[in-house]
Amino acid sequence: MKITAMTLTITRQKQGEQVLSCEKSEEGRWEFSGEKATGCITLEKNGNMWAASLHLELENEAFRENDNLACTWPVKIEMVVDQLPQRMTAMYLHRDWWTRPAFLTRPEEMPERTQFLAMETQTGTACLLPLAGKEAKTVLGPGREGVFTLRLSAYRGGYRKIEEPLFLLAEGENVYNCAHELFRSISEGRHLPLRKGRRYPEMFEYLGWCSWDAFYTDISEEKVRAKAAELAEKQVPVRWFLMDDGWLSVHGQQLYDLMPEVKKFPNGFAPMIQDLRREDGIRWFGVWHALGSYWGGVEPGSKAALEEKDHLYKTASGKLLPYPCAEKGYGFFRDWYEQLRAQGIDFVKVDGQSAIKNYYENEIPVCEAARKTHEALEGAAAAYMDGRLINCMGMAMENILGRPASGMSRNSDDFVPDNPTGFAEHLLQNSYNALYHNEFYHCDWDMFWTAHPDAEKHGILRAVSGGPIYFSDRIGETAPDSVKPLVYGDGRILRLERAAMPAPDCLFADPLAGGLLKVTNLGACGDKKAGAVAVYNLCGKEAETTLSAKDIHDLPAGEYEIYDWKNRRTISEGERLSLPADGCGLYLFLPVGKAVTPVGLVDKYSSFHALETVAETDHSLTAVVKDGGEFGFLGQRPTRILVNGEDRTGELQEKNGLWTLQTHTTGKTVLLLEW
Repeated sequence: MKITAMTLTITRQKQGEQVLSCEKSEEGRWEFSGEKATGCITLEKNGNMWAASLHLELENEAFRENDNLACTWPVKIEMVVDQLPQRMTAMYLHRDWWTRPAFLTRPEEMPERTQFLAMETQTGTACLLPLAGKEAKTVLGPGREGVFTLRLSAYRGGYRKIEEPLFLLAEGENVYNCAHELFRSISEGRHLPLRKGRRYPEMFEYLGWCSWDAFYTDISEEKVRAKAAELAEKQVPVRWFLMDDGWLSVHGQQLYDLMPEVKKFPNGFAPMIQDLRREDGIRWFGVWHALGSYWGGVEPGSKAALEEKDHLYKTASGKLLPYPCAEKGYGFFRDWYEQLRAQGIDFVKVDGQSAIKNYYENEIPVCEAARKTHEALEGAAAAYMDGRLINCMGMAMENILGRPASGMSRNSDDFVPDNPTGFAEHLLQNSYNALYHNEFYHCDWDMFWTAHPDAEKHGILRAVSGGPIYFSDRIGETAPDSVKPLVYGDGRILRLERAAMPAPDCLFADPLAGGLLKVTNLGACGDKKAGAVAVYNLCGKEAETTLSAKDIHDLPAGEYEIYDWKNRRTISEGERLSLPADGCGLYLFLPVGKAVTPVGLVDKYSSFHALETVAETDHSLTAVVKDGGEFGFLGQRPTRILVNGEDRTGELQEKNGLWTLQTHTTGKTVLLLEW
């Protein structure tokens, strides 16, 4: 795909729209001019990647009235290519803070505020990534027929000069590799770590619970204690609690005190946390807050405002917010987190991050404000919370490219338990957002209810998600059987290797319109890799698909057996699979062994995760399993099976070629199979 032409249009504060004339065009460079304005777009090639940048300058009088750029989307660029893509998937901001997919065939169908575009071309695939720069950001949007349209804004008016990157474009064999190359280039150029270089905090390796969908803002010490007691009684091994919105001292939409609301938590957090750690086995406690402290910032004249006056920025609209500056803003979060840490708080979830543009519009350039606010926030979270931070409502590109080190980021809009069609949207956002979000972040797929009509679908989705797993049932409503397939006895989750993503044949087809959506991941199976494919029917009628190891784009080449987890049987590659409307399935790709193929703990969704080591000879197999439970394998019956040295051969059960045995052990277990 070759870019053959560019146009440049600007919008001034007073005069309005002005089309600049293209005065010179040569390969990789377009020069423009107009009344008191000049511009240049350059395109630099590096391998299979192109980087576009803009230099724009308006002529100004020294002291007379000038007419500079408008605040919102003052620059429009139209781009013509030699061959239009056959199909495209656009990830666009459907709200200020979340993206979702749109499936299209023409550039003019592009949704507003598209910030990642995957394309199927005649020769392969390509990905286009509009960039957030030092001050301004670029997005794709609708425009003229057959033309790609980009718009640029810093959300501040009055600029006379812009020098910013516009986008990166990569071509390659598949979308996954193209996306990786785009973000690898950004990582190297801006010294930002890729996902593998960002820490995954240990606490998120364990099962969690969040108060939001249980209590919403009506949270209290009494309710938190009651929920912890229920989980202990039901032996649900939750190891972290997140106290979401409702604990803060607020009047309306503004924070007036850094400490918890006295009526809800009369003793603060400390005594409650000490008791719950001792009595109920909960190891980590966290709290939620908005990036501005609360949705509307700090209340003017309040105790918090007086204490933090040196660290707060007052906007033209009167909001008091943590100063969007690494030094001053750090002081606010430092003071807050120091007090929270003294109360026993171990981590924070910080919401409303992509509201940056709304807070500072016409005051501070959006990318600068995001970058400096994240530096302040992450500095305090590192110092006082050991870096345990969930970034949330922050999928705008200025946030994605503005965080210096934190590793966890929410990957979708909220789970909404009362929305009967909510699961389909939740699934679409999480799986397709991961195509680009996974490159920089460990993706958080949000909470769910274990006692819900869609609980099994949510559970399977969390099993393959590759991120933290937590739920939010109300008091008395947790269903332990919905949780057991996701965790070991100590609460550790069976987490896979990366964020789950759509299979290659699902990338450009709308699963709401027809067919089945296959969401894939992989993980360690001893010293080999195994794969997982969760399959969902969202199209409202029975549908079919086939499965192949190629569905998991990064699964190593090899011989695999396909295990149907729900039906406990094997299927053949290429076999037609049918799911009813709203149905789901889970299929595991297990590396074939010499005599048998270990499945692992068959009562766990990601059963192979339990296989810590697998060692084979011509006449035996030794498996170290991470926990006790129902162990299974495919293939021939062994002449003997030992569990921790005890002969248990007579207890083997077989059905549909699957051999199973209850180990009746807890913790690490060694099994020896002999022939």
